[in-house]
Amino acid sequence: MEARAHLKHARISPRKVKIVCDLIRGKDIVTARAILKQTPKAACEHLLKLLDSAVANAENNYEMDTQNLYVSEVFACPGPILKRIRPRAHGRAYRINKRTSHITITLREKE
Repeated sequence: MEARAHLKHARISPRKVKIVCDLIRGKDIVTARAILKQTPKAACEHLLKLLDSAVANAENNYEMDTQNLYVSEVFACPGPILKRIRPRAHGRAYRINKRTSHITITLREKE
């Protein structure tokens, strides 16, 4: 049995999120939560909230024991890109891509 939680259109680059995802993949819930609270990255706020949501889904929807849960999968996919224009010299314009992410966390019970 597995419990999932999704976060769509997070206003952070998937490249930045993947760094933090690698830190918590395969860890139990208590360790993953401690890592996310102590790591000074912007993606940690999104992932901590998403982890809490996945634990609540596991507990309420699937009646899983929260003491035996671990992070089996966590990944970030690119979402839609917000395209903005920055004025430059001589009437030119440079494009600024504001990237978004779709983040997914999957929890499973230890056997």
